[in-house]
Amino acid sequence: MIYRFGMRILAALAVSAAVAAIYTPARAEALLSRGIGTTNCAGLIADIKPNEGLNDPVNLMLYAWVQGYISAANVALLEYDRRHVDMTELTETNVLHMIREYCKAHPEKKPANALDAYLKTTKKMRAQWQAGTVEWDE
Repeated sequence: MIYRFGMRILAALAVSAAVAAIYTPARAEALLSRGIGTTNCAGLIADIKPNEGLNDPVNLMLYAWVQGYISAANVALLEYDRRHVDMTELTETNVLHMIREYCKAHPEKKPANALDAYLKTTKKMRAQWQAGTVEWDE
């Protein structure tokens, strides 16, 4: 279970790094250096282009960041009470639309606030998990 989540995080980071190395327009470059999750929704909303999918560098960075955020949240949820969010629903289309709609409604907030709201309201699945099995300190 941890291996799968870890691999998703590594894959998301690898995709983000590849996008940065291959093509980063000025706006995407600023988002990359500042961190897309800490960007104000008002500054991000115009750059999310769901119709372009992952061909757009900002969309790709946002999607990779969301995958990492939810993966990390899943580890915390599993450690807390053996539940997790099914990430199969977080397709590129769903993610881009979810963040764009949240940011339209809350321009003063950040994309992380959208994901926190999602995590609070989405259905969680039970899993077999032994708390304390994440051994990052050793």
